[in-house]
Amino acid sequence: MTKHPANPPSTLLSQRSLGNTGIEVSLLGLGLVKIGRNADVKYPAAFDLPSDNQVLELLTEAERLGITLLDTAPAYGSSEERLGRALQQLPDLAQRCVISTKVGETWDPTGSAFDFTADAIARSVERSLRRLGREQLDIVFVHSSGADVELLKQFKPLDTLQQLQRQGLVKACGFSGKTIAGGRLALQMGAQVLMVTYNSQETDQQPLFTEAAACGAGVLVKKPLASGYVDPQALPAIGEMTGVSSIVSGTMSVEHLRENVRLLGQLAQERQGSE
Repeated sequence: MTKHPANPPSTLLSQRSLGNTGIEVSLLGLGLVKIGRNADVKYPAAFDLPSDNQVLELLTEAERLGITLLDTAPAYGSSEERLGRALQQLPDLAQRCVISTKVGETWDPTGSAFDFTADAIARSVERSLRRLGREQLDIVFVHSSGADVELLKQFKPLDTLQQLQRQGLVKACGFSGKTIAGGRLALQMGAQVLMVTYNSQETDQQPLFTEAAACGAGVLVKKPLASGYVDPQALPAIGEMTGVSSIVSGTMSVEHLRENVRLLGQLAQERQGSE
């Protein structure tokens, strides 16, 4: 079992309950696409993958700032492997952090491939455990191809994840979809966490925040800055929305990370002041 110390470092960045999972996550989560993949992505500018030292610097600063949620996936190229290697050198963060990863999609330089069969999901979970150096994965999302409803009905991937959960390999099962219909069906099928796209340019899935909360499910917001096309000043407004557990934003810049934490730290201060 993954153990998380009860007393993380003091920080202005608040920790929130992830629905009824028993997991707590930092209001800001660190997305780790950019440490493993720089092709077939939609960012405004091209970028080189960071060095191992740069990855360590980023994760060290994330730990100092109180970020406990780290988001990765097999579809993020070498992200899982690089995160696992880095955590071997950061034992305190390895003990404290909550890692979310995914099943259903893989990626290599030839492109993405999707497989939601039970065997593929079991192999993916085993591979992620090995890469990340864990005995149990904290959160595992079904990584949708976009055909949310069809894949949920045809392959029943949440059933497979729930079986792996009963085996002790997964703590919380979730769905990272692309449609409001997919999110709603996932909740009906027992998803404990949703990963929901929301930013000033894409707001149609906002009802899932409160619908998930009504089901006792947590919500991680993905693409809060629309892959770099929205100003970070938008983050506090997302953090104030009912049902949001954490906002997952990716960066390779320590300076950007600090600014995002500062913005959300102000929100935490304001909440404390109003109590």
